Amino acid sequence: MSVHASEFKRITTKAVITMKERGEKIAMLTAYDFMTAKLVDEAGVDIILVGDSVANVFQGLETTLPVTLDEIIYHTKVVRRAVKRAMLVADMPFMSFQVDTQEAVRNCGRVLKESGAEAVKIEGGKRIEPVVKQLTDIGIPVMGHLGLTPQSIYKFGTYEVRAQETTEAKQLLEDAKILEKAGVFSIVLEKIPSALAGKVTKSVNIATIGIGAGPHCDGQVLVTNDMLGMNEQFHPRFVRTYANLAQTMRDAFQHYIGDVKANKFPLKEESY
Repeated sequence: MSVHASEFKRITTKAVITMKERGEKIAMLTAYDFMTAKLVDEAGVDIILVGDSVANVFQGLETTLPVTLDEIIYHTKVVRRAVKRAMLVADMPFMSFQVDTQEAVRNCGRVLKESGAEAVKIEGGKRIEPVVKQLTDIGIPVMGHLGLTPQSIYKFGTYEVRAQETTEAKQLLEDAKILEKAGVFSIVLEKIPSALAGKVTKSVNIATIGIGAGPHCDGQVLVTNDMLGMNEQFHPRFVRTYANLAQTMRDAFQHYIGDVKANKFPLKEESY
């Protein structure tokens, strides 16, 4: 279980808000496959995100933009089979919610109906307010996402820290309040100054989940492949690596290959 053992048998939107009220930090990780999701859930994580980061760590793509709605549904459906306690959140991919409110609601409804997700995550601030209101009105929980929003990478032109200047910081704080009023139960704050993340966290009654946003958020999220040390090409300062699975796996593969080449595998006791 997590460091702060909780009595919650299942993590829900109400549980997330309760954890904020208690000052209990919220732990969130990503998963895209059954076995990883099973291990993450059994470890006691609070929220599992099937992120559009599947594009980077699973599909080998440069950005998250090519991920399709059907792909998110597929991966979330697979993860759903493994998850018993954690809340399962699915990322809404690029162009699945931006066209109009009606299409956004239809697509988010598909995700919940077909994948078993319990909430959707949507990037953006004031511009998605009507979508969030409509979704929450019909009972679809929404997690917001502010700061560095990867689906807007071509607009930003860089993955540098967002909201460092006064105008953008003021807008981000306003966007957080707008999203709260529209009905989101939590907001991911990605790659923004720590002091601003702390200010946002104190300004809203919903949970904030940080990634590269410092220690003042109500919780933290990392991409599982990054924190396990599987992605050797990605070393941002906000990622703490808790293992070196890339080298462990490489060593195991080479050991296996060597055994096969030397006719040391399989042994008699490994044969029928």
